[in-house]
Amino acid sequence: MDSGIKSISKDEVTSLNPADTADGVVAEKERSQNPANKSYLLKLTCPDDLGVMAKITGHLYQHGAFIINARHFADPEQQRFNMRIEFDDRQFSLSQQAFEQEFAGFAAAMNMTYQLRCALSRPKIIIMVSREDHCLNLLLNKWQSGVLKADICAIISNHQNTRKLAEFYGIDFHYLPIDKNYKAQQEAKLWQLFCEYDGDLLVLARYMQILSDDLCTKLQGRAINIHHSFLPGFKGAKPYQQAYDRGVKIIGATAHYVTEDLDEGPIIVQEVKAVDHATTVKDMIEIGHDIEATALARAVRWHVEDRILLNGQRTVIL
Repeated sequence: MDSGIKSISKDEVTSLNPADTADGVVAEKERSQNPANKSYLLKLTCPDDLGVMAKITGHLYQHGAFIINARHFADPEQQRFNMRIEFDDRQFSLSQQAFEQEFAGFAAAMNMTYQLRCALSRPKIIIMVSREDHCLNLLLNKWQSGVLKADICAIISNHQNTRKLAEFYGIDFHYLPIDKNYKAQQEAKLWQLFCEYDGDLLVLARYMQILSDDLCTKLQGRAINIHHSFLPGFKGAKPYQQAYDRGVKIIGATAHYVTEDLDEGPIIVQEVKAVDHATTVKDMIEIGHDIEATALARAVRWHVEDRILLNGQRTVIL
């Protein structure tokens, strides 16, 4: 059986020098004009098979990609191979455009779903929020400090109370009030704004409205919600009161992708905190706000860093 690993002779190694092809000459010239290496992020999933990782890394090597970091996970139940690779172009044998076109053909042959982008490109985020701003505050702090490597383009709310916060950070604010008779029109405006900003990710930072099935479908894999409970328990209103009434010993928060099934999307992050009989409902709410904000911020960061791959109803974090 083919191990998937090909031995390469000394002559073949020499022939893989980037300068040996016309595209390589162009790439070398581009690098001489811009000495800084450009880094790329590649995340992928494909059917698992013997030698699949060798094929992928070998393909990158053949085109002069210098691998900086790589993580993978092979799921034996789903028979899926998942991988995240960071590499740079210091020895590229092709121009960027030619490499992307060539890799698309390779991916098709591998039955691969993938995403490839320049590591310096910044995903565009739209945040939705209702009255409570604790999750929004932490996201804005992470963004301003440079920890969240994305562009927060707009804040959309069905209330006015976060307008001043948006203005303080210099972020566009859109007030879209909810009227039960015009909810479809409000949601259409939301989708219009998301498209106008060329959004990559919609973050529901305690946005207390349910999105329609149609919008959930449009945003599949591109919308993250924070649920004020350690799923699958204590759904609906007043989860901390429910937790208190049940005498729980931990409380938690869950960040997950949005799907048509309410609070049933693939889980990204879960945070928990121990409590005891002396913890009041007020204490639980305060603790809960902290872990909600932390869980959501971590999930958003992992998403924009291309660390999350969907694996059925589960997520793989690399």
